[in-house]
Amino acid sequence: MTNIENRVPGRYGIEEIEANQLEIWPNARPKRDYVVHLEIPEFTCLCPRSGFPDFATITIDYVPAEQVVELKSLKLYINSYRNRQMSHEMATNTILDDLLTLLSPRWMRVVADFTVRGNIKTIIFAEHAAPEYQGPRPEYKRYVASI
Repeated sequence: MTNIENRVPGRYGIEEIEANQLEIWPNARPKRDYVVHLEIPEFTCLCPRSGFPDFATITIDYVPAEQVVELKSLKLYINSYRNRQMSHEMATNTILDDLLTLLSPRWMRVVADFTVRGNIKTIIFAEHAAPEYQGPRPEYKRYVASI
């Protein structure tokens, strides 16, 4: 039997998320300053106070150095937040820290645009640049329509 045939319905996605580790992929143009723009419109985490889910679109912009993030591993990593109780600020900064550790990009920004909750709209911006970096830093923009 192949791995696919051994999958347990309703369970194999959970197992993939639990076993996931962020992975790198070689940057095809490491000498060029170019921006990678990623939008993740189905982010969820749990409110640390109430336990109710919070929903956000995560936008990641970065200028890679030697490697880029492998996208399936990023998807599974982001999905791992769905059962974690943490503040909006903590979630945003943890994503940034984990990606900085993995990639060592020239520049990176993570924006978490949370849906309105309790009549308050929250958008968290977290950013990091390597020392002496002078390359592109595009303005924040979402390209995917809100869900």
